Amino acid sequence: MDDLGSQLRHARLEVGVTLTYVAARSCYSLTHLSNVEAGRRTATPDIVLAYARALGEADVDRRRMLGIAAGVVSSAVAGELIQAGFNAVLAGQPAEDEWRERVAQYGRDYMAVGANVLQTRLASDLVVMQQQLETPVMWAIAARTLAIYGKTTADPAEAIRWYNLAVTAADRSGDLDTRVWVRGRAAIALAYEGAELSTAQGYADAAIGLAERPSIGRLNALMARAHVAAGRGNVAGAVSADEDARRVFDRVASPDAEVSDTAVPPWRMATFRSMLYARLGVVDAGDAAQAEADRLRPASLARFATHIELHRGLMMARSGDRAGGVAYARKAMAALPADKRSQTLGLLLREVERVGPGCSRDLAVEGATDVESPAPR
Repeated sequence: MDDLGSQLRHARLEVGVTLTYVAARSCYSLTHLSNVEAGRRTATPDIVLAYARALGEADVDRRRMLGIAAGVVSSAVAGELIQAGFNAVLAGQPAEDEWRERVAQYGRDYMAVGANVLQTRLASDLVVMQQQLETPVMWAIAARTLAIYGKTTADPAEAIRWYNLAVTAADRSGDLDTRVWVRGRAAIALAYEGAELSTAQGYADAAIGLAERPSIGRLNALMARAHVAAGRGNVAGAVSADEDARRVFDRVASPDAEVSDTAVPPWRMATFRSMLYARLGVVDAGDAAQAEADRLRPASLARFATHIELHRGLMMARSGDRAGGVAYARKAMAALPADKRSQTLGLLLREVERVGPGCSRDLAVEGATDVESPAPR
């Protein structure tokens, strides 16, 4: 890492570019880039690509920067990125409307496509997108793309790095809806899994504080706040946040037929609430949410049907039948083909396995990083 940071520093100095210049043309702070060049922080592929863009603007020899980038990304990903870059040059870069549709498609694909496939496509588009960040609209599009990319990563800590980058891009766009949505989506992604609760709380509080107007972003943030409270054993706080979220949901619910990571139709809201009340051990509310989710969910979403089955296992364990709940959850997971399983399902199964008699307040573990297969959250 020291050597890679020094390579970036040498490339920058060779063309007389300051760190301030690079920071102004990327989503990274001056301090962070300084630490990268000194070897105190990791020079991740996205940082190397940010240098490639910034130094490219200064007419540096881009072949050298591409050589550095190839040293930090896998050969398969590097090949995809190179191909995407050439195709963009030959075909002309997409217009803003085309980028919007691509991001909308990623939201739909997230519900069914494996992370290894989705990540490569997202990475390719993000590289091309970096060349077009001249307008607030493109920063907003990039922010939403980065948030989706974060949700395909292998562990919560890595996801948080991408969420933070998405937040920075959203703020750069100045678009309030995007700023709220990115924070809210990051919050519910972490809180639903029972992972990194303090970070989830921070994202949720920031989203809620940005705007009082009902929106999908605010809804996600309120549901995240409910799950964080449940994970900390705060039953009253969880129920109160759920009530706030339901009032917002009544005003902004997505259409029943909309299947996208950016949407919250009734079946998905019921899924959020099913997990919440399973965690709390409130049987009547949990059963009602589970029945609603099963009744409304599109038949094609087998992965989300397994979510509900794991919630039922958790409810059984929380109600005192620990052995029965664990067996039920494990059977439900085994019934889902391995290529359809996800990190989130793995985390939910671990949560069922952790619950035992007398552990009514031990609902989630901060910083949980258990990983199943590399599929979308």
